[in-house]
Formats: sequence, C-alpha cells, structure tokens
Amino acid sequence: MSLFLQIVEFAGVAVFAVAGALAAGRKSLDLLGVIVIAMVTATGGGTLRDLLLDRTVFWIARPEYLVVTLAAALLTIPYVRFSRPPEKFLLIADALGLALFSIVGARIAMALDAGGLIAVVMGTITGAFGGVVRDVLCAEIPMILRKGQIYATASILGCALLVVLDALGVPANIANVAGATTVAVLRLAAIAFDLSLPVFSLPAARERDDP
Repeated sequence: MSLFLQIVEFAGVAVFAVAGALAAGRKSLDLLGVIVIAMVTATGGGTLRDLLLDRTVFWIARPEYLVVTLAAALLTIPYVRFSRPPEKFLLIADALGLALFSIVGARIAMALDAGGLIAVVMGTITGAFGGVVRDVLCAEIPMILRKGQIYATASILGCALLVVLDALGVPANIANVAGATTVAVLRLAAIAFDLSLPVFSLPAARERDDP
C-alpha cells in the first residue's frame, strides 16, 4: 500500500474511532464500552474486507492501527466532557470516515486485481460495515438500513468513480481524492439537506399507513 493510502487509512481509523466513541457516549456506556465501540467501528469494515480478500487483517499486520484507535477514543472522552459537540457531529465524523475507508478498501481490492465490481463492493464494505456493527451493538437501526438514507449509496458512487478514473489512466492520487470527495459530499449533502432515496413499499403497506 502506498504511503498516501496508509495515511488515509490511519486518518479513517481515527475518524471512525471518534464516531464510535460519540455513539457510545450517547448510550452512556462506561470506559470499556466506549473503547469497544470505537474499536469495532474503526476496524470492522477493514477486517471483513481482508477476510473476504484472503489477506492478513490490517490491524494484525500493523498493530499501530489499534494504538491510533485507542488514542482517538480516549481523546474524545475529555473533549465531549468540556465541549458539547453539535448534534450532527457524529454524522459528520461518520461521513468523513466513510469517505476515507471506502477509497482505501477499493484501492486494496484493485491492487489485488480483483476487478472493478469487486473493488466497489470491497470499498463499500470497508466504509460501511464498521458502522453497521457499531449501530447493532448500540441497539440502533444500522445507518445503511434507515429509511431512505444516502449512506452506502454514496460509498458505491465514490468507489465507482475511482474505478472509472483509474481505468481512464487518471493519476492515482487525483482519482483517490475525487472518489473520496464524492463520497463525503454526497453523504454530507444528505445530512445537511435531508436528502434521501425513494422508498419502496407495497400497496398493502401504504394502505395500512393511511389514516
């Protein structure tokens, strides 16, 4: 993995650890609970990706990722005690983590010659799966399953753009930035403007919902 992608992955781990710690804080978990939620949020997606691609799990190969995760989680605790973060801070942190991890996951799959479609799938898993585990452990409906949420869709589109730009011969760093920016902008726009996807429902379900 290039130095640039390593830096991006460390940044993604840190941001997702902050998002996990904030989610744990909203559930009033103890210190161990905060650390556990931060860890699974930061490492869950990359762990599943590496297992599916039959490669050494990234935080086993480089335990520094765990150190960064722990440090980010522990630094978040005093921050929220002395400065209440905005209500949407968790969503913003999660959006940035989604953008960073999606591109890293796609790039790792591409480096293994897994093909464009698999790269998009692996990028989406890397970006979204940690948040799924976090939400399940915190007894919340996972973000990607919430009604109309633009979440995994943002990851899919950003990773797809990365794959297309790479196929067109665009320099890797430019393609990485373009893909990550696409994910982040789509997700942040969805948060800011309450954008959502069309919701599918059966006629019978709609009739039951009618007053």
